[in-house]
Amino acid sequence: MTDESLPPIAIRASGLEVRYGDKVAVSGVDLEVAKGSLLSVIGPNGAGKSALLSALAGTVEVAAGEVMVEGGAPALVLQATHVDPSLQITVRDAVALARYPHRGIFRRMRAKDREVIDESIERMKITHLAGSQFHQISGGERQRVLVAQGLAQESSVLLLDEPISGLDIVSQALILDAINEELDRGRTLVVTTHDLEDARRSSQVLLLCTEPCCVGTPDFVLTDAHLRMAFGGHHLRISQNLTLDDPDHIHRSVSSPN
Repeated sequence: MTDESLPPIAIRASGLEVRYGDKVAVSGVDLEVAKGSLLSVIGPNGAGKSALLSALAGTVEVAAGEVMVEGGAPALVLQATHVDPSLQITVRDAVALARYPHRGIFRRMRAKDREVIDESIERMKITHLAGSQFHQISGGERQRVLVAQGLAQESSVLLLDEPISGLDIVSQALILDAINEELDRGRTLVVTTHDLEDARRSSQVLLLCTEPCCVGTPDFVLTDAHLRMAFGGHHLRISQNLTLDDPDHIHRSVSSPN
């Protein structure tokens, strides 16, 4: 018997496993994410966070288990990386790529498509860069372009892989604001992060170290014992705040000034 008072499930994974050749990237993931909620995925480098997002997005083959995502293909926003200078594409064209699933490659953009593109660009405050070549703008600006592209897809599920890692304060604030706005619009979000403050604001948290250590509310998951389990005891306590000791990332303390 189902409880009609419970929110519908937007994402469900059962026994999910992803392999890259003989290497297990992530395994044993059992997960339910309610529609309109935010799941934060945290864990050390190599824990399988990106592999999990790829499996949810359908961009990698699942080696075992099952995954269901409601509402069609989710939007996947990866971290901005180096762009080949030979790729001649403007910022606006990069964002416009998100509309092709709606229109098809060879069909003209409608007024609605152009409005969505313009709105997404404005939300990331990159209107002044619309005509610039994507490879010529800064890393922080490229990340904002990729987030704008994810917003413009208008998918019911949005997946973001460490969207604010290493970015300037302005870019971080714009992206975090967009995440909150998408939740207000009823969309479901999954965000990988190394920031405990961000994870604490989520509906639920998945602590991952190839296999799930635990999943549940932030208060349940983000305890010293669970974090030691995932990070091997490599963490430092500063006052009442916990800063994870992961040398490949810079972490914002929860008491850091804005």
